[in-house]
Amino acid sequence: MQRTYKTRPYDDRQSHCMSTEPIAPTPSDARSDVRSDVRSEVRSEVRFDTKIAVLLRDDLEPWQRLNVTAFLVSGLGATVPEVVGEPYEDADGVAYLPMFRQPVLVFEGTKETMKAAHERALSRALPRAVFTADLFTTGNDRDNRAAVRAVPTAELDLVGLAVYGPRNGVDKVLKGARMHP
Repeated sequence: MQRTYKTRPYDDRQSHCMSTEPIAPTPSDARSDVRSDVRSEVRSEVRFDTKIAVLLRDDLEPWQRLNVTAFLVSGLGATVPEVVGEPYEDADGVAYLPMFRQPVLVFEGTKETMKAAHERALSRALPRAVFTADLFTTGNDRDNRAAVRAVPTAELDLVGLAVYGPRNGVDKVLKGARMHP
């Protein structure tokens, strides 16, 4: 029998080295090779001329950042059909819901950066979603919409903004923001 050698990490608590011990090939090895080929093909061929970005106010708690991001991107997925890709399926034929066809970039900024980005998104008429501080006190979609509707545009206490559009337009909207750590 021919042996296959793979490099695997080895930690003996004193040395961090790599061990090349013989291991028997498994059926998943072939599938793994195919998956890595597909991943490298996909990465090298796709460049998007559009951008999906979320801007979060830098004073949010970690749970708020996650919650706001999830709510904001749901708005884009529901109303901008071109951002959603095809459904997924695993190797066993189990189907999964489609997701965005491109990465979502998450940024953070001050309250002032948020306000300026919102104004630029409006002036460029880019598809956008907003999350205001008032939405942390509501518990459903009807109350969320009422909370936003009750406040004039210039007075919205924005904590999150999602925007979609041409790369250069979105970049201009996000001027002054930094990538989320």
